[in-house]
Amino acid sequence: MGADVRRIFKRSHTLADVDVLSDVITSFRAGRPFANREDRAGVWHIPFASFAGAGFHIVLSGSCRLLTPDGSQRTLSVGDVVLTPHGAQHALENLGHADAEADSPTSLLCGAYQLDQTHLHPLLATLPDVIHLRVRFGRHPALHSAVSLLGTELRNPQQGSVSALSTLLDLLLIYMLRAWLEDESDRGAPGWSAALADPVISAALSAMHENPAHAWTVEELGKEANLSRAAFARRFTTLVGEPPLTYLTWWRLSIAARLLKESGTSLESIARSVGYGSQYAFANAFKRVHGTSPGRYRRTHTGDQQPTQWHPSPG
Repeated sequence: MGADVRRIFKRSHTLADVDVLSDVITSFRAGRPFANREDRAGVWHIPFASFAGAGFHIVLSGSCRLLTPDGSQRTLSVGDVVLTPHGAQHALENLGHADAEADSPTSLLCGAYQLDQTHLHPLLATLPDVIHLRVRFGRHPALHSAVSLLGTELRNPQQGSVSALSTLLDLLLIYMLRAWLEDESDRGAPGWSAALADPVISAALSAMHENPAHAWTVEELGKEANLSRAAFARRFTTLVGEPPLTYLTWWRLSIAARLLKESGTSLESIARSVGYGSQYAFANAFKRVHGTSPGRYRRTHTGDQQPTQWHPSPG
């Protein structure tokens, strides 16, 4: 295992970032993504109720205003992308010019992803209610390419468009989160953006994600990163927000919860796959984190994933 760990820690730190982010999204996505195009002209107002997932809006043409319950307003221009990671209540409306009836039409791409909100990953849990990614020349080219392709598929659907849209929506979520993490890292913000930009912490996270069943110790992680146990633990806790082994336990039991929901794998096999030597130890740890036994969790959650539904509120 030592050689495998060293291989993990010596990987490209960019690849490690992507692996952790992919795990986060895969583990907490539920249902199927939804998207449609909204074309509005004149005076208009579209309210969106709160939603158990993440919503997004992209301005394909024209401009508009985003309103939130706290009274804040954001002007959105062509190419701007808005992500509401927690499905917070909000509204979109025209800019309210005196000659609004003569304003040019606004085209929007609106959609949503259903997330399992019962045990959200810390990266997702710490995202702000509204992420506004403005168009800036040379920034986030992959995101803007995905936006362009989505707009094309919606304007001119052809054979294969259903599969293309599903794939593009998956890519869009990754690109939106990547763009936000990159912007946060560039401005020196603390938290998960800094953790994934830090080669040592990013590699440690990737190692735990890639092999959660390994009996990781703080000493081992610190040694492979050429840091003392104490220095590594402080650095990890500062950036991630919790100690290394606390995060590892949380991640193991999150994987276990997904396996309980999505597979018929025995409890004993699940316990081994996430690093527990006995079903009894696994059950005790699972109940501490999830508040219920693995068997009851499976019975309660099996088959509870439904297609995403998110539409403007009436009115």
